Amino acid sequence: MSRNTIVQTTAKILLPFIIMFGAYVVINGADSVGGGFQGGAVISAAFIVRWIIKPDQDIDMRYMKTAERIFLLALVLMGMLFIGQSMGMRYITGRVWMVCINVLIGVKVTCGLTIIFYRFVFFESR
Repeated sequence: MSRNTIVQTTAKILLPFIIMFGAYVVINGADSVGGGFQGGAVISAAFIVRWIIKPDQDIDMRYMKTAERIFLLALVLMGMLFIGQSMGMRYITGRVWMVCINVLIGVKVTCGLTIIFYRFVFFESR
């Protein structure tokens, strides 16, 4: 892959904004359109942009897979613990619960889509 300084400089500038927008979508998903999946997909785009900037630096997929499994387990346990109480929650408690669920889903989706992308790049492109 040829290195283009314009693309790399633009990507370096946009990277924090992509992460910030993804976090906004995840957190704001409790009140409006968006949520964990959409925000997680946007944040995983930051990992793709990072690969465009520095394709020779690898991310250790073991940590990504472990984090995905841990957050899936946390998501399932949190759902099981609070599913009976979710209908009777007050506004503040319900909002905190929804933000927590959205963050768990967002991290899980970020890990999953990043693993899929790196799988295609490193293993399927041979």
